[in-house]
Amino acid sequence: MSSIVLTLGVVAIALVLFIIEKFPADITALGVMVALILLRQVTPEEGIAGFSNPATITVLAMFVLSSGIARTGALQQASTWLIQWGGKRLGQQVVTLGIIVGPMSALVNNTAIVSVFLPIVEDFCQQHRISPSKLLMPLSFATILGGMMTVIGTSTSVLASGLAEDLGIGEFSLFQFTGLGFITFVVGLAYLAIVAPFLLPNRQVNDQGLSQKYGMKEYVSELVVTPRSSLVGQTLRASQLQRRFDVDVLELIRDNSHFPQPFADKTLAAGDILMVRGGKQDLLKIRESEGLEILPDVQFGQKSWQGNLGEEEAIAEALIISNSDLVGSTLKDVRFRQRYNVTVLAIRRGQELVRDRMGKVTLRFGDLLLVQGPKQSLVGIQTDRNLLLLEQRDLETLRTNKAGIALGIGAAVVAVAAFTDFPILVSALAGALLMVLTGCLKPGELYQAVRWDVIFLLACLIPLGTAMQNSGATEWIANQLVQASGGLSHYALLTLIYVLTVILTAVLSNNASVILLLPIGIQVARTVGISPLTTAFIVTFAASNSFMTPIGYQTNTMVYSAGGYRFLDFLRVGGPLSLLMAIITPPLAILLYGL
Repeated sequence: MSSIVLTLGVVAIALVLFIIEKFPADITALGVMVALILLRQVTPEEGIAGFSNPATITVLAMFVLSSGIARTGALQQASTWLIQWGGKRLGQQVVTLGIIVGPMSALVNNTAIVSVFLPIVEDFCQQHRISPSKLLMPLSFATILGGMMTVIGTSTSVLASGLAEDLGIGEFSLFQFTGLGFITFVVGLAYLAIVAPFLLPNRQVNDQGLSQKYGMKEYVSELVVTPRSSLVGQTLRASQLQRRFDVDVLELIRDNSHFPQPFADKTLAAGDILMVRGGKQDLLKIRESEGLEILPDVQFGQKSWQGNLGEEEAIAEALIISNSDLVGSTLKDVRFRQRYNVTVLAIRRGQELVRDRMGKVTLRFGDLLLVQGPKQSLVGIQTDRNLLLLEQRDLETLRTNKAGIALGIGAAVVAVAAFTDFPILVSALAGALLMVLTGCLKPGELYQAVRWDVIFLLACLIPLGTAMQNSGATEWIANQLVQASGGLSHYALLTLIYVLTVILTAVLSNNASVILLLPIGIQVARTVGISPLTTAFIVTFAASNSFMTPIGYQTNTMVYSAGGYRFLDFLRVGGPLSLLMAIITPPLAILLYGL
């Protein structure tokens, strides 16, 4: 019993840390692994076994395959289908979008698909003068639903397949739950097309410029350097103006000529106009201490600056992606301005806007940065692996001549896994190697393609499942659940397991939920005499179909800020969808796979 208490104690602490998000999820998982080894709940060999687990390596290989397909522009070609078939009615647009991205998600990592389609959908919304909030959440949900049509569609199902083999029911074949996945996809897409449009918010209308969208009119002003100013004859770098005050100089204007960044070493002269981002109080301090004057016609943003940018300057939105090196750092830590030669004007996190003291804000996955700088610098961001520029990627930066090869490799991986006795692990690794050998990916991009946070999360949490089994905690919890459920029918018990998994996934990650609940679900099934395989499918679907929060699934986090959503928007739209899936998935699983 002491082993059970120790193991469940580690689980309880891990749950708290996952919920409060004091540390990144992968760091918390690493702490769990170390704690289990130190407490002797697993041996050192069992503790590190997750790094050699077939599920972990398969997920790693699938990230490489997805990146190879995305970097060749193969997915961008599908954008023309959305324009051709989308129509003018929102329901038709949702269906068209779902039909395009759903099947893709069955074979390509859905995070990569959302990365590609986010700017495509935003452009589509702008052309049709509708709010992105009407289509971005359906984009995320459709990729989640589509990902459950094959085992390789999500890391969760790959992990569940590996765990199922360890638990004695055998790994899932590639298309083993495709029937269930296809039906839930069709039903979910029908909900998104018919019901969701009435529940989705209508925010960030696209005829607004980015300055209005981010409320920047009050934060951008023009300051003129007067003859008495202390800045005359100095460079911006020497004056340390931007260090001493919470302002950013966006542009230097002299005799109607616009000087784009970098201009920190340009000597200032009387009459120069500095376009700056800063709050009212900082502007007043600068006027007083540096002898600058605020031009009255733009004082505190009575005039929009967006149209006044020089021809070589532009503003854009950049999304911090999930495996970005920027996550957990501040703009100051990474020297963002020097690194990218652009200035961050504002940070959007859901409905929260940060426009002051941005250098001290710890960046998170899903944050949107409003950036301004030379157009050439924005082109550079297009090829950066840490940021996703929310405009359609220039096809010149993609290896479009390799698109057919990348798709062929992806199809071959699926065919080998489906029609030979080679496991998915082998075909996926072979495909990843071919992506590099054929030039779809450069060797250095092989490592950039992998979401190492997910790999560490999987590898470090797998020992938790081992500890639960070794200590007897899995059997004890399963017995308690069976006793508490009383005289529930088998259908009701499976529905209860589905709901518990959904709730746990809403506060944890989907992978953590599978590791904790799949062994418990299978033990419950064996105790009451129902099919362990059917139960495993139900847990897998419940953990993967996460719609109720923006943090339950990576694609939800990606559209959270871009769509201007509030946390409760996901509950309002995703809650009924989760309830619908809870109602139909258990009986469908019983019908298709037996009880």
